[in-house]
Amino acid sequence: MKATETSPSPDPAFRVLIIGAGIAGLTAAIALRKFYPPETLHIAIYDQATQLREIGASIGLNPSGLRILDKLGVHAALDPSVAFRQPSGWPMVYRHWLTGEIIGHDEVKGKVEEKHRMARFHRASLQRALVEALPASVELGLGKKLQGVEVRSGDEEEELDGGVKVTFADGSAVEADLLVGADGIHSNIRKQFAPDHELRWTGMVAFRAAFDYSKVQHIKGLPEDAVFWTGHERTLFASRLGKDQYTVVGLNSSDPNDQSNPYRHAQWNGPGDLEFFRSLYQGWNPVIEALMDAVPYVKTYPNFAGTALPSLVFDNRVALLGDAAHTHGGAFGAGGSLAINDAYALALALAHIWPPDAKGIKPSGKQLKMALDLYDETRRPLVTKVLSIVHSQGQARRLAASNKLNGTTETDAELKARIANRPEMVWLTEHDVDAEFQAVSARYRG
Repeated sequence: MKATETSPSPDPAFRVLIIGAGIAGLTAAIALRKFYPPETLHIAIYDQATQLREIGASIGLNPSGLRILDKLGVHAALDPSVAFRQPSGWPMVYRHWLTGEIIGHDEVKGKVEEKHRMARFHRASLQRALVEALPASVELGLGKKLQGVEVRSGDEEEELDGGVKVTFADGSAVEADLLVGADGIHSNIRKQFAPDHELRWTGMVAFRAAFDYSKVQHIKGLPEDAVFWTGHERTLFASRLGKDQYTVVGLNSSDPNDQSNPYRHAQWNGPGDLEFFRSLYQGWNPVIEALMDAVPYVKTYPNFAGTALPSLVFDNRVALLGDAAHTHGGAFGAGGSLAINDAYALALALAHIWPPDAKGIKPSGKQLKMALDLYDETRRPLVTKVLSIVHSQGQARRLAASNKLNGTTETDAELKARIANRPEMVWLTEHDVDAEFQAVSARYRG
């Protein structure tokens, strides 16, 4: 299927069109092809980028995401040369901003194989592993900026005679039976089907960089583990990555309603002021000050979040995945794993309702609706819970910002208590999407 003209497509294969070639979109294509052969399911991915170049510096995948990549055969993403894992075995370590003492650490609670333990990557390395695992039968179209989507409903009881028509800014159009929106937190597909959903700046800005580990390995006392250095108004995440890379991510919190905030309109992946970034950590632990001297550049990433959607599916023809589906602003470093689980759950749901060996027989409208409902019921409760915690923490940050304006600051004891009382996230990091799917799908059997 080419994107040069509208195609009525006499192709007997069920047609899935994925918008977005990031982690969610690529994993969805890999997962769907794992279940369905090309003659049964035609898969196309379109992205507005003219080349696949992952924006960002670092990304972490927790056990829930790594298990699925392993199931899907994306073994390159689990290789120790690509994925850095904690020497201590703790998924995360929290240190005091000044003293450097460990004031908390996360733990592995369930049975987690070594290859599935929390891993940290340079984003480009993870995307490369996914692209290399993409089956040759998946069509990939770049330079395609979405302009609009038209859904035509069909008879639920009959073989699909409805569908989705997608038009692009270059005047081309394609048709499909199912549209998958994997186009990120600023999703244009979500904007069309959930126009009342609103993204808001949280007041947080991330300053990020990734560079060769050789630039910092000389620093005396540099922890081997990934560390969240925790201060009163800001944090600094610092970690090794695969491929002998290193990353720093500075998170600076401020009042989102402050109209004079210079980062209120910061550009995503925009150039950051390195000297300003360094100034944020003056007076911190000597290890951090040495890190600041070694960081060669920073880029800015303003943090946005939105409320939970009432549904991740629309008009029985459209499904949202990843950040397009749950605008959690990257909280808990879980965005990549959530996207991978979304993609796998969608493939599981379709295969459960429409058998992969159904050669030449497309699913009925009723079957497709059931599959999308099954996907929604499998994923929405979990991501809604994530968002509820995100917004609760956002309220706490806003209160802290307000208290600061009134002259009240957090004490050292309160900082340590905040870390000690942080939410337990094992239900998210070690989530078993297969088990969740089986529990939800039981009601659909027969």
